[in-house]
Amino acid sequence: MKSTYEIANRFREIMLNGTWVANTNYKQELEGLSWEIATAKYESLNTIAVLAQHIHFYINGLNDVFKGRSLTIKNKYSFDFAPIQSQTEWGTFLAKLWNDSEEFASLVEQMTDEKLEDAFIVEKYGTYRRNIDVIIEHNYYHLGQIVLIKKLLLNDSKM
Repeated sequence: MKSTYEIANRFREIMLNGTWVANTNYKQELEGLSWEIATAKYESLNTIAVLAQHIHFYINGLNDVFKGRSLTIKNKYSFDFAPIQSQTEWGTFLAKLWNDSEEFASLVEQMTDEKLEDAFIVEKYGTYRRNIDVIIEHNYYHLGQIVLIKKLLLNDSKM
């Protein structure tokens, strides 16, 4: 089996349909969640919506590079988003997150195993493989936060 196929499936697992590592995934945690809970603040923690937008920021940025475009995202903007103000906006965002996540996985699958070892933009950013692995690890980190914040909010509000 090609490495790119395995990596794409690891990404799909965290985002769309897996339970192997965390016994959940983003889609399972966010689908059906009200925008009020997604945007609710719990003490000084980020909101669920902001965390989801944050991980989408990087998925979308890497998709651009995978399609041959320039890397335009900057870490300093990775938490700067317009607030979600309705269930419709939340649903629209989630649909984009799922579509862009599937596109990410498909673009990874289309890479050759040799491409994984190429420098990502410039050598200081490491290889394609490293950047894809980092986004998967980064997404697990924030998924854990989302699960905990969701539990805190739902316990607090008894919803």
